[in-house]
Amino acid sequence: MASAKAAPSEQALYTRTGMPPLAKAIPLALQHVVAMVVGCITMPMIVASAAGVSASDQIIMVQGSLLVAALAILMQAFGVKGFISSGLPVMVGSGFAFLPTLRSIVEQSGMGGLVGAQIAGACVGMLVGLCFNKIRFLFPPIVTASVVLTIGISLYDTAINYMAGGVATDPSYGSARNWILAFITLATVIICGQFCKGMIKASATLIGMLVGYLAAMAMGMIHFTEVGSAAWVQLPAPFHFAPEFNLNAIISLGIVFMVNAVQDIGQFEATANGAYERAATNAEITGGVIANNLCSLLGGIFGGVPVAAAGQNVGIVVTTKVINRVVFGIAGGVVAVAALVPKLSAILITIPQPVLGGATVTVFGSIAMTGVRMLAREGLSPRSVFIAGLSVAMAVGIPQTANAFAGCPAWIGQIFGNSEVIIVALTAILLNLILPKEKKEN
Repeated sequence: MASAKAAPSEQALYTRTGMPPLAKAIPLALQHVVAMVVGCITMPMIVASAAGVSASDQIIMVQGSLLVAALAILMQAFGVKGFISSGLPVMVGSGFAFLPTLRSIVEQSGMGGLVGAQIAGACVGMLVGLCFNKIRFLFPPIVTASVVLTIGISLYDTAINYMAGGVATDPSYGSARNWILAFITLATVIICGQFCKGMIKASATLIGMLVGYLAAMAMGMIHFTEVGSAAWVQLPAPFHFAPEFNLNAIISLGIVFMVNAVQDIGQFEATANGAYERAATNAEITGGVIANNLCSLLGGIFGGVPVAAAGQNVGIVVTTKVINRVVFGIAGGVVAVAALVPKLSAILITIPQPVLGGATVTVFGSIAMTGVRMLAREGLSPRSVFIAGLSVAMAVGIPQTANAFAGCPAWIGQIFGNSEVIIVALTAILLNLILPKEKKEN
């Protein structure tokens, strides 16, 4: 007599449903976790540093970021496809594309302004998911490539500052000890990422942070004061940071949410092509974008940073062809458990800033190079080179020029003076709409 419940089968790993052997599923899930978890740690810590919040508030921000990433992973795996789920084998983590604008907003408007802008911006992102077909013409590859390239470039100073010690007012900023620690971390990332294979290669950034952390401990740079006072288990506190709705901040972050939705769509397309050898359906794209932005909205409520589909995990899916949702459910569960243990978050925030800088400088570099590859795929025609070159030049140059809008109304400087992403997006969109299209040769 046949069993009512099918026995676990290794073949189930390569189908979306079915029960795979846990001995195989758990290591595959952990591989996904180590590939995306670094962003969930470093992103909120960088934003917290820019905001100047307390160590206890940093713990809440790391907790919130881990929690909403876990919710997004589980939604994409088990949610209602086309409604709040793509139904595709995707992992979700903190979105580095948001970092330059988050940092700018929090420096000007504090955590309250950031939370309000994130809640409002996430609503914009959900609208993009609902009506993407109608506005897709605004975001051709030349626009998204210019934006991605600029995001990577705009993050370089963050990584270098962290390698030097984080804050110029710190007495140890720029010290030989900080640079030695940063280069120990960076060297480990390079060795693991370029000379190793398999799980070690996929975990290069995480291993680099671990080695750097142990080196910092040997140097006496680790302090566990906050760890002892942190709770073992604690639910994240909603609205710990009271939202303030600043129009300039909302406009700035809303544009980034639109651009990030386009990037998410690209990740969904890459996943569908790599896993199923077909294009992503409208239902998959709509549901996936809505799910990620809904979790970003919850991130604002719980103190976490916005989420995005994790590109490095798309590569893992395409390489392994493992698409079973049980694997992704286990991965989401692991991240959720980490979110509910404040003592773990307290340990994570003891990571010294030079270690964070050494670990993330390669990540930020890869973001910029992703933009370059996108430009190359689009074709470096005179028109594309002009649009990308001028857009990136304006975006990088204006924020580096003090008082560039000193004689203009204050709102112009507030919106355009500090956000590279807004400048590059608007410039590239306008140039793409205005400049004549090139005639294709027969």
